[in-house]
Amino acid sequence: MKFKKMDIGNLKEDGRKTVSLMERREFLKIGLMITGVFAGGTVLSLASNMNKVFASSEEFRKKYPYKPHYSMVILEGRCIDCERCMEACAKTNDVPDYGYRTTILEKDVPDAIGRKREFIPVLCNQCNNPPCVRACPTKATYKDKQNGIVMMHYEKCIGCKTCVLACPYNARYFNEEKHAIDKCNFCFDTRLSKGEKLTACAAACPAGVRIFGDLSDSGSEVYNLIHQLEKPVWVNRPEVGAKPNVFYMKS
Repeated sequence: MKFKKMDIGNLKEDGRKTVSLMERREFLKIGLMITGVFAGGTVLSLASNMNKVFASSEEFRKKYPYKPHYSMVILEGRCIDCERCMEACAKTNDVPDYGYRTTILEKDVPDAIGRKREFIPVLCNQCNNPPCVRACPTKATYKDKQNGIVMMHYEKCIGCKTCVLACPYNARYFNEEKHAIDKCNFCFDTRLSKGEKLTACAAACPAGVRIFGDLSDSGSEVYNLIHQLEKPVWVNRPEVGAKPNVFYMKS
């Protein structure tokens, strides 16, 4: 199956908007605040800005008490654009060639030393405060009360595409076969509910780009990656207040 790539700053053939330059700058902002001073190149004090990435504090756990609280960390610097994640997703979830549940943004970095292009995997962010759920007039889009995944009642969907417009991550499309909006649901119906531990995209990635797990488990890899202080962690478009459950790191 041949997939269309989303180049930052352009439109896809079907008219869907990719990430603008301004959004890209916001996307690449780190979710870490540095305090203190530099001395001989050494940072004396680091303060985790977890309120920005929405992954910490007792208040957060009380407000979003999902268990398991499925989340994904994307180690962006590892992505080699092999597209195995996209192929596995399409095969596992019967995604038509005109739609997608996950794709890869391309970013040219002409002034970089060495690697001149970055690849940024994107998918539904399974938001804690999902604009799509609030926008849906028939409640076809809903957030699962147990695991926090944003899911679809396909039989309730009237195809009005209000949720498509509301989504800040361009993560939805109209499935002509289902006559309803479709999107990523972390492979809940095709894998997780059947006992699998990983999404199809995470299982297929040869470079370990997509780290999938339970944010409510302090021993999980996703929890420890998000709460460590050594490396920056960020979310896509924090200014919209969607509070995503997909996080990004360089490596």
